[in-house]
Amino acid sequence: MSGETLHVYFLGTAGALPTPQRNPPCIMIRRGSDTLLFDCGEGAQQQMMRSRCGFLVNAVFISHWHADHFLGLFGLVQTMSFNGRTESLTIYGPEWVHEFVAVLRQVARFNLKFSLEAVELAPGSWVRFDGYTITAFAVKHGLPSLGYILEEDSRPGRFNREQAIALGVPPGPLFGRLQRGESIRIGTGDDIREILPGQVMGVSRPGRKIVYTGDTRAVHMQIREIAHDADLLIHDATYDESESERGAEFFHATAAQAGEAAAVLNARTLALVHTSSRYPDAQVHVSDAKKKFSGPVIAPNDLDVVEITFRDEI
Repeated sequence: MSGETLHVYFLGTAGALPTPQRNPPCIMIRRGSDTLLFDCGEGAQQQMMRSRCGFLVNAVFISHWHADHFLGLFGLVQTMSFNGRTESLTIYGPEWVHEFVAVLRQVARFNLKFSLEAVELAPGSWVRFDGYTITAFAVKHGLPSLGYILEEDSRPGRFNREQAIALGVPPGPLFGRLQRGESIRIGTGDDIREILPGQVMGVSRPGRKIVYTGDTRAVHMQIREIAHDADLLIHDATYDESESERGAEFFHATAAQAGEAAAVLNARTLALVHTSSRYPDAQVHVSDAKKKFSGPVIAPNDLDVVEITFRDEI
């Protein structure tokens, strides 16, 4: 598991309205050979082509049913079928996901070569993948809406080679068995001794963690227990602080609130997304967030890619 790569593709970072530089929301996370989409705004498949990441999507997670977060699925599903996909595609989302997938099937009036499955999630629901879990949490956006946490399984502690040798374990296959959590026996006759993994392995280490809020007012105080210590917090930052009242009215966060969330959740890096088209750039947003959060703050451009490394590898 420690060898799996983890990349975040910011395919769409705009707010409700696209701009010449920014597409509607679409975040692709690629972990090893798995590819997941979080929201899929219009133009997503063109962005996937520009990023050269292909169309091999394993699952789609929709945060809520505002059109800027799902319209891209209509074209993407058709392209997948044209390309010969036969594997079923599951679309996860909050209440109404079954109705949406039914409409998607109905509108796609062509010979769809694969099945579409709908799975409704509620706050606290989780989906298990190989080596990691996606957990849904409640956000505040004026309609049933979810944020998502991708969290890897914990990793074994570091192997203490010197300690193993001192205990009489010869270098070679027995090292690997201990690292895999197996007990071993060494010696012969009356001198046989059992060596336990805990004698040569350090404490387990956390895997990597990404939190995506989708569209929401600030909810960090409600999600502290499950969303803490994120390596990357991707947070709604539709408005700068001068438009905080508008943000509250339309159930969106400001960049300063995103910065406060990153501080409370002890995030490693904060990414500001869903920037309103009223702003020519996100410089003020970044400045607002940095007043609340001392860590790295980015306002990704469309097609930016971020690699998530393990904290103990920095």
